[in-house]
Amino acid sequence: MAKDRYYSNPTQIYWVCKNLIAGRTLTHKTEIREVNGWRLAAVIHKLKEDFHWPIRDQYRGKDNIKHYWLAPGTDPRFLSYPVSAVRLKDELEGGEA
Repeated sequence: MAKDRYYSNPTQIYWVCKNLIAGRTLTHKTEIREVNGWRLAAVIHKLKEDFHWPIRDQYRGKDNIKHYWLAPGTDPRFLSYPVSAVRLKDELEGGEA
């Protein structure tokens, strides 16, 4: 169980997944402001490497802040989800919310 919490607490993982599949572009500033999170890059890395999410990123603005978003055309019903966010897949497939 401790290994599962290395990257972020499950509610932050859920938040990242939910917002990416909703089409939002995320930054560390967004995560800090909305959920007091601070491990966005680690969550993104885990989603890309372990779950093969097609996440795009780019540094933007004068402060060179990294922005993350899901590749256009991605169907979230066909993504693999971390345990803490698997409920999102159920919701997309019309299961219990």
